[in-house]
Amino acid sequence: MGNAPVKEAEQAAAVTATGGESVTKPKCKACCACPETKKARDQCIIDRGEEHCGDFIEAHKRCMRSQGFNV
Repeated sequence: MGNAPVKEAEQAAAVTATGGESVTKPKCKACCACPETKKARDQCIIDRGEEHCGDFIEAHKRCMRSQGFNV
């Protein structure tokens, strides 16, 4: 009951500390997050080289951020 204002204050502080971005705690380890985009990114890098895989790399970063990781 009495914890609701504290939780809201903590969330507001986290948003302020990150410059307005919401902070979500990751639900799993980084190695287990976003397996689809990770596999596509890794395969592209192996086949074509990192310099040709910007779209795959960015897609994986977006996925990781959506899972709560700061990348």
